[in-house]
Amino acid sequence: MSDSLHAETVLIAGDGDDQIEAYFSTSLHPEARGGVVVIHHMPGYDRATKEIVRRFAELGYDAVCPNLYHREAPGAAPDDAAATARAAAHLRSLANTNGKVGVIGFCSGGRQSVLAACNVDLDAAVDCYGAFVVGTPPEGFPLKVTNLVDQLPNLRCPLLGLFGNDDSYPSPDQVTELDRILNEHDKPHQFHRYDGAGHAFFSVDRPSYRVEAANDGWERIEAFFGTYLGG
Repeated sequence: MSDSLHAETVLIAGDGDDQIEAYFSTSLHPEARGGVVVIHHMPGYDRATKEIVRRFAELGYDAVCPNLYHREAPGAAPDDAAATARAAAHLRSLANTNGKVGVIGFCSGGRQSVLAACNVDLDAAVDCYGAFVVGTPPEGFPLKVTNLVDQLPNLRCPLLGLFGNDDSYPSPDQVTELDRILNEHDKPHQFHRYDGAGHAFFSVDRPSYRVEAANDGWERIEAFFGTYLGG
């Protein structure tokens, strides 16, 4: 595998065929490959997220991150599965695709990764400490958001979950509850929890970064997508 890659800002088709900004990166090796949709965290479409997109290209995938805040209009909401569906369709349209697409999200993007996996035909999904997949937001929480408990029986693909045991959203108890629900419905999943790590332990540009947890997490992500997407 070559680590040569190409990266650029592109436009992909959004809802109603609107053009939505996205960051795209691809490996330059010629073999057929899978694709990865990256869902950014709540702070937005930023440099750290673009580095993650390029990392997947270096691993041999096509990767794209739609900018969920590209458009603000009445009725427009980033908290749905439509952006992932469109991004997945874009990846499957590329010349070197093997037809397999996964999704990964961090923080709020982790929750949206699970949401997409319950509503979109995907081959694998990764939830990095997504809050309110289960549980209830505290009083005064600034965003209007509900849990996904009623949608979890519809999970369509294997799920990898990576969580910090010092996190509050999701808390260890909420991760245990999510594990219980998925087991109850015979949904394939792998969960890994890290002592000494809280929320956003993958974020290299924040004090929350935990190098051992992040490195182990990346190894598990690479193995997981290698199994289900090829690579």
